[in-house]
Amino acid sequence: MQNSPFRNAAQREADRVAKRDAVLRAAVRMFNERGFFATSLDDVAASLGISKRTIYHYLANKDQVLLECVTIGLQQLLRAAEDARAEQGTGRERLVKFLRRYVEINMDDFGMCVTRTGEEALSRESLPRYRALKREIDVAMRQMLAEAIDDGSIAPIDVKITSFALAGALNWPGRWYDPDGALSPEQISEAMVAVLMSGLDPRS
Repeated sequence: MQNSPFRNAAQREADRVAKRDAVLRAAVRMFNERGFFATSLDDVAASLGISKRTIYHYLANKDQVLLECVTIGLQQLLRAAEDARAEQGTGRERLVKFLRRYVEINMDDFGMCVTRTGEEALSRESLPRYRALKREIDVAMRQMLAEAIDDGSIAPIDVKITSFALAGALNWPGRWYDPDGALSPEQISEAMVAVLMSGLDPRS
């Protein structure tokens, strides 16, 4: 069978997804560097060598671009929680796996966008989806804390307060992480989680 010079539907869809992803990656890096309000879609288009009209072919407006960027970051955190909970081992071991991945995600482009962009940047229409995903992550962390308490691998602590404290600490690298710094994301996550988990160790 002769190869057709024309792209089939699956190839065209793959191209569309790749181009949309390229727009989101360029946008999220600018949001992180300049801030959402200081970045325009003209800036994003110029960085890719395309027109703003081309961006509108893939995403409706700047608000949707931001919502997609933070959604990707939040979904990465949810997948990290699911992966950790599927692991064998103690509750503490699963919690450590999740927390370390949590830090690493927050030092990558889309996770960083979540921590560097406040709710005020999102439109009223976008907030419900954003808040729902944030709640899912909080629930997942509380579940893992509760499971670790139940199996005795961490001390009995206030799950709600501990979840807030851990999230606050682990979100902060998204603000200060420097990719040109001396430590890799993996080294930073290992060191941070080790310090935080020492406060959760069972007491004799």
